[in-house]
Amino acid sequence: MDIINLPQDILPGDGIISESIIFHDYCSSPPGPFKGKGVLHKNAISLVISGEKTMHFAEKTVYARDTELHFLSAGNCVVSMNLATETPFRSILLFFDTGVLTNFFIKHANRVDKIKDTKKISPVTYLSFTKDPFIRNFIDSLHLLLQSKEQLSIEMRLLKLEELWLYLLEKHSTRLLSFQPASNKHGDDLVVRKVVETNVTNNVSIAEMAFLCHMSLSTFKRWFIRLYGKPPNEWLLQERMKLAKELLQYHHEKPSQVYDKVGYESHSSFSQAFRKIFGKTPSEFQLEYLNDQPQLLND
Repeated sequence: MDIINLPQDILPGDGIISESIIFHDYCSSPPGPFKGKGVLHKNAISLVISGEKTMHFAEKTVYARDTELHFLSAGNCVVSMNLATETPFRSILLFFDTGVLTNFFIKHANRVDKIKDTKKISPVTYLSFTKDPFIRNFIDSLHLLLQSKEQLSIEMRLLKLEELWLYLLEKHSTRLLSFQPASNKHGDDLVVRKVVETNVTNNVSIAEMAFLCHMSLSTFKRWFIRLYGKPPNEWLLQERMKLAKELLQYHHEKPSQVYDKVGYESHSSFSQAFRKIFGKTPSEFQLEYLNDQPQLLND
């Protein structure tokens, strides 16, 4: 799986990569299945216009939809496009260096300090905000500016970015101040556990988990065995099958409803894994359990 470097791999040419603020009107083309590793070299705000996509970060899985805007910290992620729609994913992306956000907070230090004195703020590396009329109009204004063939000046880009931040500072002050871009930290026990346990039921491979931890695959496997006492393939299989068994037995969900809830791409691959652990297909297991229920009640 190729690694996509953002923003450089989606921009025409490379003349503005070094700039502290970059705006880009992004559209996936053509629509359809896509999955890939990505490295965000700058923080980003994604103003989703159409389509859906899923992003797996070290500590969180994000479902990007057109009803929201998303703050993303620089770092590694695994991205997949929604396969259930032909609508292309389109988003206006605002990339910015951490220093730009720091300067904004310094510029409005009096307001920021008052908020911090009265509110408890827990740092996060991802935020989403539901679009409201102001944000929708803000997106429309950006769209009009980006239609011009001329590159927006750095002054205009900073003005528009600060316009959005100032609005959010007034309307959602605590949440905006909680956004603290992550430093480039390499694997430790907490990072590995967060990546693994966040993605147990997601369709994220072991190689992709290693990528999210900023580790080579071999290093990740060694770290995993030390933490969990088993190789990742074995541990993940057991955890996913434990959940699948519970969904089939106690929630009476059909096997066709279960496979994607426990991290499998297809019903057939899920059935093969289930048979490996329980010696029978999910349908056979569920039927046998349901047939035993009257006997258990009579006993």
